[in-house]
Amino acid sequence: MPKRVRLSEKVLRDAIPAEGRDYQIFDDNVRGFAACIYRGGGRAFTLDYRHAGRQRRMTFARWPEWSVSAARDRARELRRDVDLGRDPLAERDQSREAPRVQDLIDRYLKEHVTRLSDLNAADQKSMMTKLIAPHWGKKLVTDITRTDVEKLLAKIAEGRARPHKARPNNRARKLQGPKPTPVRANRVGEALRKMFNLAVEWGMCKENPASGFYRRVENPRERFLTREEIDRLSAALDADPDQRAAGIIRICMLTGARVGEVRQARFEQFNLELGIWSKPAATTKQRKVHRVPISEDVAAIIRQRQLLVPRGNPWLFPGDVPGQPVKEIRRFWQRIQKAAGIEDARIHDLRHTFASLLVSGGASLEMIGKLLGHTQMQTTHRYAHLLDAPLRAGLDAVASAVRPRLKVVHDQAPDQKSA
Repeated sequence: MPKRVRLSEKVLRDAIPAEGRDYQIFDDNVRGFAACIYRGGGRAFTLDYRHAGRQRRMTFARWPEWSVSAARDRARELRRDVDLGRDPLAERDQSREAPRVQDLIDRYLKEHVTRLSDLNAADQKSMMTKLIAPHWGKKLVTDITRTDVEKLLAKIAEGRARPHKARPNNRARKLQGPKPTPVRANRVGEALRKMFNLAVEWGMCKENPASGFYRRVENPRERFLTREEIDRLSAALDADPDQRAAGIIRICMLTGARVGEVRQARFEQFNLELGIWSKPAATTKQRKVHRVPISEDVAAIIRQRQLLVPRGNPWLFPGDVPGQPVKEIRRFWQRIQKAAGIEDARIHDLRHTFASLLVSGGASLEMIGKLLGHTQMQTTHRYAHLLDAPLRAGLDAVASAVRPRLKVVHDQAPDQKSA
C-alpha cells in the first residue's frame, strides 16, 4: 500500500524525480488523489479510482499552474462523481472525441453543399468559412444554443465597415462605419438551420438550435427600367464594340433569364423551329429543367451566333478560355451603364423589367412565374402591384359605362322667362 502524506506546495517542490521512472505521492486526505512526479521533473495531479471493476487513473491538472489546494478541491468533485457511478475519465475522452462545429462544417460542405448549384455552393462555403467557423469552429456541436445563434446573426446583421473604393485606406474604413446586412443574416440563419437539421440526422446533436431563428425584415429591391431607359440601353448596346457581351444582355432583356443561364447557354438547348429554349437543371436556380418559349428576336440572335461561332463549339457565347463560355461581363455592364445613363440599374433588374412589361401587356402572375421559372408563387407575387394599371383601366371602363350621360339643356324662350 503506498505511503500517504499531506500534499502541500513544499512537498511537491522538494520532491526529487527518480531516474528512469515516474512515481506518485498520494494525499492522506482525499482517497486516490496524488501528485505524479515525472522522471523529467514535471509534476501533475492525478486521481486513482475503480469503475465497473476496472482500475482507472485520470490526470486532471499540472503543478504549479494549479495549486495543491485547488487540485484537492477538484479531486473531491471527481471523487463524488465516481461515488455516484460515473466515470470521469471516460466522459472526458468522450468529450474530446465529440464532433466540433468545424467537423460539422466540413461534413456539411462535403455531403450537402456539393449538390447545390455552383453559385449557391460558393456562397454557402463563404458563409461557413468566413462567418461561422471563426466564431464556433472549436466549440462542440452540442454546446451551440439558440442564444448563440441569435447573437451570431445579430452581429452579422450589424454589418461591417466597407471603405469606398476611391479611398481604400484604414481611415476611410473607420469613417464610413458598418453597413447593416439583415438579408445576409437571414441567409446565414437558413444555412445554419439546414446544417443543424443534418447534424440531428447524423447523430451529432439532439435538437436544432437554429430552428425558429429571428428573421429580419427584407425589403426586396424593385428597379424597373422605363421605356426611355430601355431605348437608351438598346442604343448603347448597338454602339458598343463588344457585340458578344451585348448579345448576352439582349437575351436577358428579351427572355427575363438570369445572366448565368444566358452565359452558359449552348446551341443544343434551342429549338428554333418550335421556338423553345430548354434550360438544363445544372444552370437554373431551381435545379430543374426549365422550358420556355422564345420570340423571333431571340431566334434571330441565335441564328446570328451560329454564323459567328466556329463550327463544333457548343457555346452560344464562347469565352476567351478554350472550351469555356464567357465567365464575366461586369466591366462591360459598367461601361453600358454609363453610356445609357442607368448607373443604378443591375443586370438582374432586366429580369424585373421583363416581368413589368409582361404585366403591362396583360399577362397573369401565373404566366409570369412560368416564364421566369419560379417554383413558389410567393416569389412571383412581388410583381402583383404592377397589375394595378390594367386593373385601373378596367375600372375606368366600367365607370365610363355606368356614368350618367349629360343632357343638352336649351335656354327657355323669351316669352317663357319669368319677369
